[in-house]
Amino acid sequence: MTCPHAHRTAGDDAPGEPGGVIVLDPLVTDLDAESAALRDAGPLARVELPGGVRCYAVTRHAEARQLLTDARLVKDIDVWGAWQRGEIPLDWPLIGLANPGRSMLTVDGEEHRRLRTLVAQALTVRRVERLREGIEKLTNDLLDGLERRAAGTGPVDLKAEFAYPLPMSVVSELMGVEAADHPRLKALFEKFFSTQTPPEEVPGMMADLGALFTGVVDAKRANPGDDLTSALIAASEEGDRLTSQEIVNTLQLMIAAGHETTISLIVNAVVALSTHPEQRAQVLKGTIPWENVIEETLRWSTPTSHVLIRFATEDIAVGDDGDVLPRGEALIVSFGAIGRDERQHGPTAGDFDATRTPNRHISFGHGPHVCPGAALSRLEASVALPALFARFPDLDLAVPAAELRNKPVVTQNDLFDLPVRLRA
Repeated sequence: MTCPHAHRTAGDDAPGEPGGVIVLDPLVTDLDAESAALRDAGPLARVELPGGVRCYAVTRHAEARQLLTDARLVKDIDVWGAWQRGEIPLDWPLIGLANPGRSMLTVDGEEHRRLRTLVAQALTVRRVERLREGIEKLTNDLLDGLERRAAGTGPVDLKAEFAYPLPMSVVSELMGVEAADHPRLKALFEKFFSTQTPPEEVPGMMADLGALFTGVVDAKRANPGDDLTSALIAASEEGDRLTSQEIVNTLQLMIAAGHETTISLIVNAVVALSTHPEQRAQVLKGTIPWENVIEETLRWSTPTSHVLIRFATEDIAVGDDGDVLPRGEALIVSFGAIGRDERQHGPTAGDFDATRTPNRHISFGHGPHVCPGAALSRLEASVALPALFARFPDLDLAVPAAELRNKPVVTQNDLFDLPVRLRA
């Protein structure tokens, strides 16, 4: 069974495999087929990223858990042989993901713990739960707007009018970013994640993102608020030795990861329920908990299809079949393939089943670099989805699921839009 919303039909297109290398489709025309090809290639597949950059991908659950806790696999790009040899151009469309600057995403060991601890302290489950009231109010305000739209004719883009503004507003408030910056952020992040950004625009886009977040940090340094950016600045002044650039990079990382993942989670859950009416009926009757829907969506249609990028400091044996990740090579984690690994989830791994138990996925990562915003993303989805379907229980897709259009983003399982009929 394939995910009905992970791609749009594109004839007989399929992942290319020149010389045993799986070429990741920059247009993401068939994510299911690509993920299946990655799993079939073994736990360690050779892949080519958009732009002709080659690396390895871990494609199965057990091997991913092994590698994500292996200290010989690091985030230091200087370990990458291709980078050392000057084979990775600075205008590579994915350079911002491979080399995003010094932050908790790009360092390991004690330095990673130092940078991550301050963020983790602000995003504990208990602290995140305190945000519930604000998330509920924002959700209801957005639903009020949708209800006014439902009185008109024609479909509504649920992504643009609900799934996007909710997490962007939540994480921006958490980090102290003004709402006036949201349109500019949206445009820049679309270029940041897209495989279709022209190379000549990449340096300017990266500079614009850096300037925007530097401006936020400078403003918070002058006028601190009750937000995480102000807290990071205060910590750096009290002896935790965060540089201004580390704060800027952490802010950019949190905003990027804090809204993209939740957008995809909400959108993918809506489509999964819309294409599985029997399970949807059970969810709306209360016989299947919303928590199950969220976890199964995270597994079956994981928001992040591939995470870039780690580097091997020495040869690393992978699994039990003799695979080796060579020293100096780069590795991506292919969560889209991993989520449907039959070795972990059984023969029905390809099915959406909100009654699945146990459901031990790793869609938010594993090991020291596990996503610090996982609890926040789950909270937002646990508020947004029940409220959405309570307000619009007959919500339906306005186009067949196979016609939904994937964005050309190799790292995100993301749609251009989600046209729905609200049926208020």
